[in-house]
Amino acid sequence: MTGPSAPATAPRDELAEEAALAATAAEARSGVRIRLLDDMRDLAAVRALYEGIWDTGATNPPVTADMLRALVQAGNYVAGAFDDTAAGPELVGACFGFFGPPAVRTLHSHIAGTTPAARGRHLGFALKLHQRAWALRRDIDTITWTYDPLIRRNAHFNLGKLAASVGTYLPRLYGSLDDSINRGDETDRILVRWELRSPQVVAAAAHRPLLVDAAAARAAGAAVAVRPDAADAPRLGALDAETVLVGVPADIEGMRDTDPERAAEWRLAVRDVLSALLDDGATVRGFDRDGWYIIDRQERS
Repeated sequence: MTGPSAPATAPRDELAEEAALAATAAEARSGVRIRLLDDMRDLAAVRALYEGIWDTGATNPPVTADMLRALVQAGNYVAGAFDDTAAGPELVGACFGFFGPPAVRTLHSHIAGTTPAARGRHLGFALKLHQRAWALRRDIDTITWTYDPLIRRNAHFNLGKLAASVGTYLPRLYGSLDDSINRGDETDRILVRWELRSPQVVAAAAHRPLLVDAAAARAAGAAVAVRPDAADAPRLGALDAETVLVGVPADIEGMRDTDPERAAEWRLAVRDVLSALLDDGATVRGFDRDGWYIIDRQERS
């Protein structure tokens, strides 16, 4: 776990200012300029960016420029990250979201993506901090989004680097998606909640991620409910402990291409175990970047 951080009772205006400073620092570290978008040319570039990342083709884009324009017009969040090049600003990342029900003060962040060339520059982190600062200035307490629970780097980024918390397991959320990332697999997702004013999120924004240790949990008596065997297939284990470990494969995306049947086995195994634990009231403590969800079946003292 991480160390202490700012109290959850920090005044809203003070926390919003701190969030803006953290976002600006992350932006500078990534070497990009992040700004809100409303021009149709920029929004068309976002559509093209997403088409390239997910390899959907122009006939099946994740979102259209006119839809993005409608979201902006309604007061929602659409932002892009730009590299300065000799030919002018180049869009290398984008993120958009829309508001939830009025009474709950949430923003749902639907799609965020960066180009392969921008990886390794912490651009995703910078985009999320920009979104957090924008939301706090509008009195929004929580941002939600979904991710594929089988992709290790996403689980580590969301639950560790950003310190979001797991809400619900959503099987087959988007039905069948015809893109190069999801094609041939069922679209199970985990819904996360990013509590923007919580101590762990304030700490994460200051580069103190939420770290957990699966080996230490196992030494303390955690049961291993799902793990990869010698052939990288899912092997089911025990659930008879207060703390349970659920493993995921090292590269589910590659496995979908090379061994789709095994990838489907992983989907079903993690779905059955993780969804059952969450439905029973268990809490995901975090994700060890070596590939383990740590799940507490009872509230920890």
